Amino acid sequence: MRDAVIVEAVRTPVGKGKPNGSLAHVHPVELLAHTLRTLVQRSGVDPALIDDVIGGTVDQVGEQAMNTTRYAVLSAGFPETVPATTVDRQCGSSQQAVHFAAQGVMSGAYDIVVACGVESMSRVPMWSNVPPGKDPFGPGVAARYPEGLVPQGISAELIAAKWSIGRAEMDAFAVSSHAKAAAAWEAGLFDAEVAPLEGVGRDESVRPGTTAEILAGLKSAYYDPGFAERYPGIEWNVTAGNASPVNDGASAVLIMAGETAQRLGLRPLARLHAFAVTGSDPLLMLTGVIPATEKVLRRAGLGLGDIDLFEVNEAFSSVVLAWRQETGADLGKVNVHGGAIALGHPLGASGTRLTTTLVHAMRERGARYGLQTMCEAGGLANAMILEAVR
Repeated sequence: MRDAVIVEAVRTPVGKGKPNGSLAHVHPVELLAHTLRTLVQRSGVDPALIDDVIGGTVDQVGEQAMNTTRYAVLSAGFPETVPATTVDRQCGSSQQAVHFAAQGVMSGAYDIVVACGVESMSRVPMWSNVPPGKDPFGPGVAARYPEGLVPQGISAELIAAKWSIGRAEMDAFAVSSHAKAAAAWEAGLFDAEVAPLEGVGRDESVRPGTTAEILAGLKSAYYDPGFAERYPGIEWNVTAGNASPVNDGASAVLIMAGETAQRLGLRPLARLHAFAVTGSDPLLMLTGVIPATEKVLRRAGLGLGDIDLFEVNEAFSSVVLAWRQETGADLGKVNVHGGAIALGHPLGASGTRLTTTLVHAMRERGARYGLQTMCEAGGLANAMILEAVR
């Protein structure tokens, strides 16, 4: 079986997913097209050689409908012969695109493929794809979970309660995320991965002045009297400050066979070493990162101590802190340039955003192995391990 390597990885700056956000004026197709153009420009690869473009988008409706990835390929100026498809594994959509792309290369189905993702939450708000009064789950799910499923914010509260994660610990983690992201920007550590767009050059949600005292003044973001009665153990400590914001952004990685990279004279950033995907309790829907981490390490034949850097999506502080409790990972190796709480979480783009940040951080720090994992709505999680190419 052939190996699959990443030879280039780029992302837009991440804007606030609000009408006044720095990227709100940019159509999502154009956000994604910008990363695709930048990807081939920086790598020097002829886009006509690309066998497929696999993109992730969560709310596939309105301006993100009709296979957004295909139109981004056309807008980017790629030949019409380059195909594209759009996938949805919720927040892990573009990480799943990486898995599919790499597995296609390893199997011989592809030689060169792009994995990417986009979400414009300012223009296509979350849940836009579910019209009012419509049930996306169906009667079978209602019968299996008669008390009803819960929103992600309630899941984050249930996780905090189950793992005894208090408000101070969650807020401290959020402060650390902002501090690391601000320090990375000041040190120029994002320069190699970010492709400025229309005068926007930095991630808009990073708040260098964030303190524990400021976050302590925020109110619960998800308090609901009905859920409070159903789950009396919840302490309602999840706030807008210790959770990821809503955002706009796009990201893309260029994946090819190692032999193809050698033939084209390209130096890989990393080799895609192992993959895993798993399901978990849809009520505690964000805990799948725990078994996914165990599963991908087992498949790779590695232990936790072999991993030099981790990217664990910061959907909520409680998710990463519960994952840390169960795995025993060193938080000093986790999201070393900040995570989604600071950098932002443009849903469909986040998977390849994490990959982009991880491969550049691995190169900058001389890391051998990096592990990326993402929690996803519905009780799902992806995990993969990257290995430096010496």
